[in-house]
Amino acid sequence: MTDHRLTATAADDAALRAQVRRAGELLGEVLRSQAGPGIFGYVEEFRQGYISLRERDDPELRASLHRRAASLPATALTEVVRAFAIYFNLANLLEELHAHRSRRQQVRSGEELWVGSFERTLQELRAEGMDAGDLDSLLRRLSYTPVFTAHPTEAKPRAVLEALRRLFTLFEELAGPDLDEERREALESAARRDIQTLWKTEELRRKRPTVEDEIRNGLYYFRESLFAAVPRVYRNLERAMHRVYGHDVEVPPVVSFGTWIGGDRDGNPGVTARETRYALRMGAREILAEYLRRTERLMRELSFSSHWCTPSAELIESLETDAAALAAHTGEQPERFVEEPYRRKLYLMRGRLMAMHEQLQTELRLRAERSERPALAYRDADAFIADIELIRRSLAGHGDAAVADAGLKDLLRLAQTFGFQAARLDLREESSRHEACLASLMAEARIADDYTALDEAARVELLNRQLAEPERLQAAAAAVQTLPAETVTTLDSLRVVAEMQRILGAEAFGSYVISMTHAVSDVLEVLLLMRLTGVFPKTTGVCPLRVAPLFETVADLEHIEPVLEGLFEQPVYREFLERAGGGQEVMLGYSDSCKDGGILASRWQLYRAQQRVVALCDRHGIDCVLFHGRGGTVGRGGGPTHAAILSQPADTVRGRIKFTEQGEMIFAKYSNPETAVHELALGITGTLKASGKGTPVPDAYADTAARLAADGERFYRDVTENTDGFFDYFYEATPIAEIGELNIGSRPSHRRPQDRSKDSIRAIPWVFAWAQSRHTLPGWLGVGAALAPACEDPDTLARLREMYQEWPHFAVFLDSVQMSLCKADMGIARAYADLCADAELADRVYGIIREEHERAVAAVLTVIGGEEPLDDNPVLKRSLARRRPYLDPLNHIQTVAVERHRRDVETDWLDPLLRTINAIAAGMRNTG
Repeated sequence: MTDHRLTATAADDAALRAQVRRAGELLGEVLRSQAGPGIFGYVEEFRQGYISLRERDDPELRASLHRRAASLPATALTEVVRAFAIYFNLANLLEELHAHRSRRQQVRSGEELWVGSFERTLQELRAEGMDAGDLDSLLRRLSYTPVFTAHPTEAKPRAVLEALRRLFTLFEELAGPDLDEERREALESAARRDIQTLWKTEELRRKRPTVEDEIRNGLYYFRESLFAAVPRVYRNLERAMHRVYGHDVEVPPVVSFGTWIGGDRDGNPGVTARETRYALRMGAREILAEYLRRTERLMRELSFSSHWCTPSAELIESLETDAAALAAHTGEQPERFVEEPYRRKLYLMRGRLMAMHEQLQTELRLRAERSERPALAYRDADAFIADIELIRRSLAGHGDAAVADAGLKDLLRLAQTFGFQAARLDLREESSRHEACLASLMAEARIADDYTALDEAARVELLNRQLAEPERLQAAAAAVQTLPAETVTTLDSLRVVAEMQRILGAEAFGSYVISMTHAVSDVLEVLLLMRLTGVFPKTTGVCPLRVAPLFETVADLEHIEPVLEGLFEQPVYREFLERAGGGQEVMLGYSDSCKDGGILASRWQLYRAQQRVVALCDRHGIDCVLFHGRGGTVGRGGGPTHAAILSQPADTVRGRIKFTEQGEMIFAKYSNPETAVHELALGITGTLKASGKGTPVPDAYADTAARLAADGERFYRDVTENTDGFFDYFYEATPIAEIGELNIGSRPSHRRPQDRSKDSIRAIPWVFAWAQSRHTLPGWLGVGAALAPACEDPDTLARLREMYQEWPHFAVFLDSVQMSLCKADMGIARAYADLCADAELADRVYGIIREEHERAVAAVLTVIGGEEPLDDNPVLKRSLARRRPYLDPLNHIQTVAVERHRRDVETDWLDPLLRTINAIAAGMRNTG
């Protein structure tokens, strides 16, 4: 089982290194001309010094470099850090560009394409016996849904994003084979100017971003990349189907997008109904603006005259209907393009889109608390799609199918994918907020004096009764003046759903995610709140929101089956499922389960939970969609998309998968259309391949995995919960406190301010802080303790090696752990340990961590073979090696800045410190 790994030739790497070196030279030229006195020299001194230390440990040189960092003023170190940060942005960009060029060269040369490409995937499926009919059936139920969240580990300003995009296109042309010297000089001059722009652009936020800032930032990726990428994805898939199966087919819609930005209230008091309304309006405005741009372009292109073609009767009829509607609503008698039927149709369509766009603009400008649908507006996106398809049929009817399948088909693909909302908005709230809201309402209505004191059986009985007869609670919910502010906020967050559904349609919304779901009542509480706010009316009607219970901790994952079983036995819930579309979405939390019990227990419990959920839904005759709450780093479920999907349990994907995209991974995957096309293809092909029945995991594999999970969890909990001073070490030997001062997200880093426990700190800052200090322990702690003893038994070791070769889940897991182990650096972690005030504590906790790291490296290598981690992944190994000479000085500068800032918070050392956090995140990439 090795085909998920990357390969690279020395020649490939030489070309990339040459371009990275040239980008570094251009950066050096900018530093010499634009930076402060001596900055370029300091950068080179640190870079070359730490390269030497990597080659040969020299305590005297190490001490000299540390003294240099400590001797420089904060202002000078700020410039040094900024130089390294820009270098990492350039290196990341060039690695991305190089991967794109390599894929394009594979296509041109006719050699075997990369794993996850459309053509190679279809060839594999055909070789396995899937005929064209089977493939068509699978595609018709396929649904691949990335969901963007605002969970921050990186937040680049818009100007930086735009400059990096310009540099991407410049370096792409610079890599071309036929450049003359004059053109090369012009391109390098332009690149130098953009690097200079990066140097002069402030990348550090002075104020914490608002939710509205995050909404606008998330939409950037749709406007600048995804709207261009999606039609290309479909064209590439249809081209591959023609080559492999010999058929020209139109692929049904297989990809859609979701978002939490503006709807995720869990722990974020800044997300209210106001922000949700803003998110919906902004998303609708963005996609409508794209439709208007493309419609106007098509009006210029489809200049067919009725003298030279005969449009269909249904098109002529629609023109008359549209014109009559326009006249009835505006009094205007449209006379334009009377002899150019397609231009006229598009002109009338444009008018309807414009009416919607202008209404949204007005509501956004006025911050209107209520929304209206213009009389001329489309009823929903399906009506807009019907108009596009009508034009296509008419064009094909007089021999112009080729014209219909150009820009018009791309517009169709966008409408099928993005509707009138760009991305479906999910809402999320923590279960205790619903409990508190209903407790206050029931007390107000004199239904229950203390709802929170009821046991689970009594709660379920009471909730069912109120769902059947909600009138008294509805009256209480309407008495806004007498209710606590938090109760009103919770109710308003659902009232906006009913309001915006009427304007944008049910397709504007995805799911209501209930975090910390522990019991049946946690879900019924949400249903009751939906009933009180009109989202789930008592009478018949479509419900625009699915409900997705989120199981996060190891204990919740273990008890997922009785909760869902009890839920499906509730008649009112079965009625809700039917009215919400018939399927059950279940969200699985990677981040909190890993923080809770360690990566081995988390991954195994997630694997088993998927199997149990799907089997349970099958028994109840309910469709199931699994929603994976993944982050960027290994400790939060991150990893290559294609391999991650293939590692899911057999017969659990079934053509549909949904997962979160967050932090720096949104930028890494979707900031450039070229990379977005590739990433979406990897997700679609992964879903295709994972949707077969698969081979059941042998009992021996499952038993071994369960034992490893138990041993790993025991060690992880012992370290994080039973080691005296462990959390003192965490707060002193990582920059966790300072991360809280980095203005990259609107959500607080702790669930409960001032509570420094493992339960309170959120998973993102937990993982992020350990990554910054190069411990990276959420990605491997417990693996050595579990795996090393197992490797001592020859039979068990043989089984582990077989599992690595034959079981995708285990192979992907160990490969992810390898990456985390490689990104850790115990020498650098030691420098962070020295920040602890208590030297004995630092030595003791650091010693436990270092010993486990060494044990994990040795055990993983024993199972996978090879002399060093990542021997079988040369692309990643070379990338990490290329970054270390720049990461090492940044980490040591950060320790200096942390020590100075903590010693005297009134000094200006916070500025370079915060910049090191951004720079190290860029250098390590998937750090959160």
